Amino acid sequence: MDKLLFNVDEAIEFSKRGEIEKWVHLFLNSVGNNKAFSEGLKIQKRYWIGPIFIELDKLSRCCGPEPEMQYFNSPESWEMQIEKFQKLIRNGWDMPPLIVQNTEGKLVVNDGNHRIEAMKRENIHKCWAIIWESDSEDNIKQFEQYLVS
Repeated sequence: MDKLLFNVDEAIEFSKRGEIEKWVHLFLNSVGNNKAFSEGLKIQKRYWIGPIFIELDKLSRCCGPEPEMQYFNSPESWEMQIEKFQKLIRNGWDMPPLIVQNTEGKLVVNDGNHRIEAMKRENIHKCWAIIWESDSEDNIKQFEQYLVS
């Protein structure tokens, strides 16, 4: 296998081959640095769609400095990461798609919380995301309209 780039174009190619879940696990277990999330995803059958190009305001974070966040980051740590990602974005970073869970119609970013905040601060309004769902493939069919053909 060639060296993976972990960008949108590569994720699209994996998706066209029906291997988007494989790409997600390769990403999370390497540059995504989120092995625990990868292992959690493997606990049961998941349904996948994407990458899709979607408005940022349709996505919710689960990680950040706000006290209500599921995964709290100290404000100092959060800001340091956001600034790092803002610089990468300004320099033309070919970033990987976000990994987002569909739960009863709510889209929650599981991997990419820092990236989405950095994009918002850089006045970016849409991004690439891979959507997953635990209950039914029918629940993510609504996103087919956003797929690249």
